[in-house]
Amino acid sequence: MRDIFLRACKGEKTTPVPVWFMRQAGRYLPEYQEIRGKADFLTMCKTPELAAEVTLQPVDILGVDAAILFSDILIPLEAMGAGLSFKEGKGPIISPPVRSRKELERLHTIEPERDVPFVLETIKILRKELSERVPLIGFAGAPFTMATYLIEGGTTKSFVNIKKMLFSDPALFRSVMELITEVTISYLSAQIEAGVQAIQLFDTWAGVLTRHDFRDAALVYARRIFNALRTRGVPMIYFVYDGGHLLDLTRLAGSDVIGLDWRTDIETALKVLGKDVVVQGNLDPCLLFLEEERLRDRISEIIQQGLGAKAHIFNLGHGVLPEIPPEKVRLAIEMIHELSS
Repeated sequence: MRDIFLRACKGEKTTPVPVWFMRQAGRYLPEYQEIRGKADFLTMCKTPELAAEVTLQPVDILGVDAAILFSDILIPLEAMGAGLSFKEGKGPIISPPVRSRKELERLHTIEPERDVPFVLETIKILRKELSERVPLIGFAGAPFTMATYLIEGGTTKSFVNIKKMLFSDPALFRSVMELITEVTISYLSAQIEAGVQAIQLFDTWAGVLTRHDFRDAALVYARRIFNALRTRGVPMIYFVYDGGHLLDLTRLAGSDVIGLDWRTDIETALKVLGKDVVVQGNLDPCLLFLEEERLRDRISEIIQQGLGAKAHIFNLGHGVLPEIPPEKVRLAIEMIHELSS
């Protein structure tokens, strides 16, 4: 198995630098679109054969050094009793949102083998398919991000409802977070038992918090998850989107790898984090629109900055955009391997 991703997660500098991309299985690939034309998104997530096929596509087509399970961070919310749907152009809808104690009481903890068996079956299929190729990454949404969807009822630009609960009813907010944290530990534990070889915790919306509020509203729960999973023996990645102002606090969560978005370059991040860290990132996804030579220069710059870390895993600063040509994604991965060899 090509294990440079796992070795880098554990702090080993590798040649070449390993690369995988968030949303590497997605709408920019014609092969994905072909499957998507036959099944809606949730059906794809819940059909192990389809989810496994889509997970494998970027491994086969692009030559990435790790596969990431095709699923959605909101799958556990539905298993907890929340209504979940996806509307074209609007994204996920949670109905009804949770904004009172009574609404929270409708939700419950989960037993992954009973409530999300399709996720575990997908992992088992993938481990057989990937056994001699690349590692498999599992994932979950971090509690603050999950709570944002649950309380807002979907995506938001204002975050008014979750912040209203955080500041006006902190006891209810803590109850929401305690439940989600318990579910997340159970969910990721089951993924590890099913065979994933690393996990990533996505804190997509924690960057909207001040440093003061991040400590109490997000960090404490992320840390609890990493502490609970530490004995499982798999590398753990924490990615806080738009979290440049939180880097030193992010390190306190206890993950093995810190994911960076593109807003803070690696050199600057290491001045805050220290050099004894493993970092992941952090090409701006839109830079994949650059012509070849300029793209090569930007990739080379990130690789050079990554040398200052204990180890570096190349990734985008967020997910692959649907508008990116697949050939540019493949070209970028070839460049990363070439320039870091």
